[in-house]
Amino acid sequence: MEAAVGTPESALRAAFRDGKAALVERFRSAAPSSRAANALIRGLAAHVDETLCALWERSAMPEGAALLAVGGYGRGELFPHSDVDVLVLMPDDAPDDAASQSVGPFITACWDLGLEIGSSVRTVDECVAMARDDITVQTALLEARLLCGSVPLCRRFMQATADAMEPHAFFRAKSLEMLQRHQKYENTPYSLEPNCKESPGGLRDLQTVIWVARAAGLGSTWKAMAGNGLITPFEVRQLQRNEGLLKLVRVRLHLIAGRREDRLVFDLQTAVAESFGYRSSNAQRASEVLMRRYYWAAKAVTQLSHILMLNIEERVAGLKDAPMRPIDDRFLERAGMLEVASDDLYRRDPHAILETFLVHQRTVGLKGLSARTLRALYNARELMDARFRADPVNRRTFMRILTAPEGQTHAFRLMNETSVLGRYLWVFRRIVGQMQHDLFHVYTVDQHILMVLRNVRRFFIPEHAHEYPFCSQLASTFDRPWVLYVAALFHDVAKGRGGDHSELGAREVRQFCRDHGIGKPDAELIEFLVSGHLTMSRIAQKEDLSDPEVIAEFTRRIGSERRLTALYLLTVADIRGTSPKVWNAWKGKLLEDLYRLTLRALGGARPNLDAEIEARKLEARQLLSLASLPAGAETRLWKTLELSYFARHDAGDIAWHTRSLEQHVATPVPIVRARVSPVGEGLQVVVYAPDRRDLFARTCGYFDSAGFNILDAKVHTSTSGYALDTFQVISSYSGGEPHYRDLILYVETQLARALGTEGPLPEPSRGRISRRVKSFPITPRITLRPDERAQRWLLGVSASDRSGLLYAISRVLAQHNINLQLAKITTLGERVEDTFLIDGPALQQSRMQLQIETEMLDAISA
Repeated sequence: MEAAVGTPESALRAAFRDGKAALVERFRSAAPSSRAANALIRGLAAHVDETLCALWERSAMPEGAALLAVGGYGRGELFPHSDVDVLVLMPDDAPDDAASQSVGPFITACWDLGLEIGSSVRTVDECVAMARDDITVQTALLEARLLCGSVPLCRRFMQATADAMEPHAFFRAKSLEMLQRHQKYENTPYSLEPNCKESPGGLRDLQTVIWVARAAGLGSTWKAMAGNGLITPFEVRQLQRNEGLLKLVRVRLHLIAGRREDRLVFDLQTAVAESFGYRSSNAQRASEVLMRRYYWAAKAVTQLSHILMLNIEERVAGLKDAPMRPIDDRFLERAGMLEVASDDLYRRDPHAILETFLVHQRTVGLKGLSARTLRALYNARELMDARFRADPVNRRTFMRILTAPEGQTHAFRLMNETSVLGRYLWVFRRIVGQMQHDLFHVYTVDQHILMVLRNVRRFFIPEHAHEYPFCSQLASTFDRPWVLYVAALFHDVAKGRGGDHSELGAREVRQFCRDHGIGKPDAELIEFLVSGHLTMSRIAQKEDLSDPEVIAEFTRRIGSERRLTALYLLTVADIRGTSPKVWNAWKGKLLEDLYRLTLRALGGARPNLDAEIEARKLEARQLLSLASLPAGAETRLWKTLELSYFARHDAGDIAWHTRSLEQHVATPVPIVRARVSPVGEGLQVVVYAPDRRDLFARTCGYFDSAGFNILDAKVHTSTSGYALDTFQVISSYSGGEPHYRDLILYVETQLARALGTEGPLPEPSRGRISRRVKSFPITPRITLRPDERAQRWLLGVSASDRSGLLYAISRVLAQHNINLQLAKITTLGERVEDTFLIDGPALQQSRMQLQIETEMLDAISA
């Protein structure tokens, strides 16, 4: 762009707009490549350079001032919607009002032209002072370059900022900053919506390496660093290739979003994938292809940037000269890092590859692998072939890592980060970076598996016993923890292949056990765990645990206490490893209840419902006595309650219900009582009222409008025609933890008022659905089948979660006079899997069944 002095501002604006549009159009018309992305971001920077210089010439800037590009723009790179960061460098003798008189109009003119300017106005001394106090300012100034203005002033600025730089302190600050940033972005490059700039393995990691290398005088380009011995020519090519992909993704994101957007959010993943030329097929979505490619690039960037940061630290901190302590004839320890004795160790002896992680696991005081070791592993990847995997020595070493007394979490995490795990367990390699579109998991499959392994391992560490005391208690008596580690590694390893991943995974782990010499009893247990790892959670959350037949059938499937304990521990670890939102104390209680009921049955105690109920009544009476309730006060209420009520509630709930309701047995108005849930967070709410067909629906409608999610509902109708329904609810608001004790009176009053209203049920609102649900909708499904005794019906509902969903379901039931006897509310991330035990005359007619199912599908469709 050429713009002479005196060019009208409108013409300058048009020239800037047209020039940028031409660069973008040239990029769009080219094949998607890193070369095209680099051409665009450098072209945009050059185009802005010319525009700013033209404006500078038209502005009455103080004599001796200079305009510098800083930050990313200082590198000569601009993404389509990035900010343009500039520094107006003022001479020391500039008048006090120079900034307001001349710089202000210049910045205003930049904005008028459409430049998203980020500006600062300082003298050289002010820049140096601020850089000493603020690492962000120091970083931005590190990449400053002159655009126009005083060359001598710019040279003085460059010299002053270079003199103020302390490489060691700068490295330490940027390392800490990187750790903080990684923590913010979940410490993984495999987030399902990664930030291609800020997440681990993103562009910011590469920029950080360049910053610390530049500050230390070790080069400001990859080739310069190679010349200084920091990286090899092969690693330079790998860095350039993966950096190019990240830049290309970021450019596409900006253009498709039409704004500065660095996150690969679900809403944009498909559009970005299609801009690469990927297309969805029956086997794979276009977005999955893109994300797999992104994750592999991010993983490579993570590995290579880690190697470089360690190498730079050795130079700036003098660690290269630190004393070395021999561990054995192949490995050394230096400054707390594990180092290979020679660069060609793995080529001379490939057995040493897996030995690395065993030594790291067993050697006290090691913090990680040195840059030399990481580089040697990175360059030895092609050695890990089929012959390597079949080598008996390597198989023994792998089993020694698994069966060691401690250190499995760190060992396997390191093995995955260095790509060793996927090359040794080839089946694991297939799920590295694989997304899971089930609105349940928030990690890729490989990260989820390692999270589950970590969770299992923590059950066996005394320091973590306070987290899950019951799990830790069971783990303390489990004889071979490594059996659970193997099951954790393989439980989801067949995801994404089509078919039942549990059965396919069982086939894979059977082969693993055979190859690694695992004895038959342990191999059979591992295979059982992998094939049935979903069973316990399904039964606990979807079936009626008060039904002796449910427990008897599950007991027959389990067969032994060892299997039960192993499956329970794996199930808890698995649910905890899916998403921070999925686990709650109520799910924990359901699983623990199922464990204890099954353990009793395994011990030979045949289910005796009458004896169990009498024991609960006795315990409830003892609790009532402690609460100073007169003996016999419970009789009036209890004689109206059937056995099913006592079978579905524990003694604590029965005693609470009795204290709350014994004076209201014949009440004509709804009674509502609430308390802080004795199981985890939230409230437990009991509703006692003359039964009517819309009672459950009105209750659900209230909870929805008041901002509560229902975790569980137990519905009972007394022989005197009263409903006694108990709900576990938690707040659906995300703005901090509510004080549930303060909500008790409010819920009691408002829910009783809502239940006292008459008239038709209001239409359910179509609650707002989340971005994930919009991007990965699931097909709503309804199942309706008779129960085992053909006396009642089981209604199954699977749908994307949204507010008002349970009310919409219960409203359809109420409109058809269907009685609800039990509700199992299961929320899996942003998917619901609810089960209802129902009965009613309408269900006996095929035509009415079809109508109910059709209306239900309409109600749950997002």
